Amino acid sequence: MKISNTKLEKLVQKWQDKTILILGFGEEGRDVFQFLRQLFPNKIIGIADQKEKNALEKSSQKLLQKQKNYRLHLGSNHLQALRDYDVIIKSPGVPIHLPEVEKAYQEKKITSQSEIFFNFYQGTIAGVTATKGKSTTTTLIYKILKNAGLKVHLVGNIGAKKPVLPLLFKSHQNDIYAYELSSHQLYNLKKSPEIAVLLNIYPEHLDYYKNFEEYKNAKANIARHQTKNDILIYNYRDPNVKTIAQKSKARKLKIPFSSPLISRIKKLIANKNARFINLIDIMAAVRVAKIFHVEDKIVLNTISNFKLLKHRLEYVGTYKGISFYNDSLSTIPETTVFALDTLGPKVKTLIAGGFDRGLDFSKLAKNILKRNLRTLILLPETGKKIKEAIEKITKSDEPEMIFAENLEQAVLLSYIKTKKGEICLLSPAAPSFGMFRNYKDRGNTFKKYVKKYGNENFDKITKTVENKLKLY
Repeated sequence: MKISNTKLEKLVQKWQDKTILILGFGEEGRDVFQFLRQLFPNKIIGIADQKEKNALEKSSQKLLQKQKNYRLHLGSNHLQALRDYDVIIKSPGVPIHLPEVEKAYQEKKITSQSEIFFNFYQGTIAGVTATKGKSTTTTLIYKILKNAGLKVHLVGNIGAKKPVLPLLFKSHQNDIYAYELSSHQLYNLKKSPEIAVLLNIYPEHLDYYKNFEEYKNAKANIARHQTKNDILIYNYRDPNVKTIAQKSKARKLKIPFSSPLISRIKKLIANKNARFINLIDIMAAVRVAKIFHVEDKIVLNTISNFKLLKHRLEYVGTYKGISFYNDSLSTIPETTVFALDTLGPKVKTLIAGGFDRGLDFSKLAKNILKRNLRTLILLPETGKKIKEAIEKITKSDEPEMIFAENLEQAVLLSYIKTKKGEICLLSPAAPSFGMFRNYKDRGNTFKKYVKKYGNENFDKITKTVENKLKLY
């Protein structure tokens, strides 16, 4: 196969005689497999995954049915295969602190999709990372640059993304990559983007990393390997971000909090969906646009027409006079605080709680108590921790705190507890694992029950609650 990217030819030469294993065969693993198959049509490629073959995602099973020249290592002993391969391409979701994985890191066998791309692309990467806000910022950068007529690609840790590795086959110097980078993708990365955007760092993924320091260290890779010819755009008000920025060799640009352009943007978005976006995210995108000399007119028009991504303060609809908002992507307390602040005093019912990653809910508790929230509906597991955090501050019976066993019960309760003209907000402040596949599944489930019970009469809902609901 003829490869126009001369850098990619070096990868073919480097791995021609190497044995290669894909570790984790979900969406990213499938992308890697198809990329490798284009480079090495006849090479036997190893695939390792903790799931048995019939438990793999249907897309993975279909791909394997159409392919040949692969070797499967599946099930509980799949990690034993790591010792038999020269190169291991690890998917982000595979834990880094399994003994076999740690050993492979020490032997310098492990690489990743992101590392492959960073080593062999041509063009410019505008990389974005944050605990929260990176998807919105990356998408906004992409849309602004696209509307300016630039050759830009939206890639990385975004749901509606193109697979990143196939872009290497036609990569050129005038290509720009708006690249969302999670901590998992940044972990062990030895290169940084020409333009790095660092928005915020809060405790998260503490079930994946040994501690918060290791999580921050992974995030720092977005700037760690930059040179004096690169640019770092950063939020100087975040102390963790500021510490990383101080160590960077790149030219540093602070995200501005006031300027004539910001004033224009505030007026522009006052009555639009974009008002729900954190202004820091918007101004970071504007900073990137200015590097590429995009006109203000294009920037303002793009922001004005920007649609919020799903599950981020998403308006579900008004049913029985109650406005419902889906903020399922809120997986840390800080984003729930932002949601409450953004929607304002009309929020009278909050549904919160989810998978326990050992986060601190004291700031969320203080924020809840300073507003006139009437009802707090709490879900397992962290619902109890949120309640305990509130009770440490006050023994008041406001807001009323009710436990629901599942999201259906929570929605039923919200219909009873919320009055016409008020807002019910789902903003969990915790991940979705355990009860749901991911935040999308949680958000879609919420929307399903809101619509289902929104079309039933109140007496029927009340009866359903009496029959189904267990309060404790």
